[in-house]
Amino acid sequence: MSERSITDNKPYSQPDREAIYRVIAERRDMRHFSSEPLDPEVLKRLFRVAHQAPSVGLMQPWRFLRITDRDLRERLYTLVDAERCNTADALGKRRDEFLKLKVEGILDCAEVVVAALPDGREEHIFGRRTLPEMDLASLACAIQNMWLAARAEGIGLGWVSLFDPEALAELLKMPAGSKPVAILCIGHVEGFYEQPMLVQEKWTEAAPMEQFIFENYWSETAE
Repeated sequence: MSERSITDNKPYSQPDREAIYRVIAERRDMRHFSSEPLDPEVLKRLFRVAHQAPSVGLMQPWRFLRITDRDLRERLYTLVDAERCNTADALGKRRDEFLKLKVEGILDCAEVVVAALPDGREEHIFGRRTLPEMDLASLACAIQNMWLAARAEGIGLGWVSLFDPEALAELLKMPAGSKPVAILCIGHVEGFYEQPMLVQEKWTEAAPMEQFIFENYWSETAE
């Protein structure tokens, strides 16, 4: 067995631990942005922490498309708005209530980034033979890294999933087999929501943690 390089196993200082737990607790899915430009160095740091995310088999299945063309951004917004209307229709009685929600900040934020999975993913077998969706899990870890780092930087980030992935892939000239997963709106905000926006807007309520933790076997009383 080859020698491994390791670091010490001492816990972080209490202030450092508190900062980590704080940024997790205060992360928000942002929809309201100011028009102030984003420092390129901040964006670079967000991409760097995304690239440091864990990935199954070290396959690093994240691809990020920075949308800098304004016309392309507006066409992307049109795709999202079409799906917003389709989602509203599918919600039945809650249609009008849903349409009052702000679900994206594409035309307002400083930066729009599309997070995607690449083509050729089937070549990566390590950790995916029985769970091929682990490529998606790995990309989600990269996005979460960006989200937490953005909050620590005082920058808002919103994950938009209202779009037809095939239409978006065609718009962005992505290769066959690749898949867009998220539209990320990134930029300065006047303030962060005190609670998740959907809670503040009384769309839903967050369930207590205890409902999601079982012991040994799946709980028959799980909701």
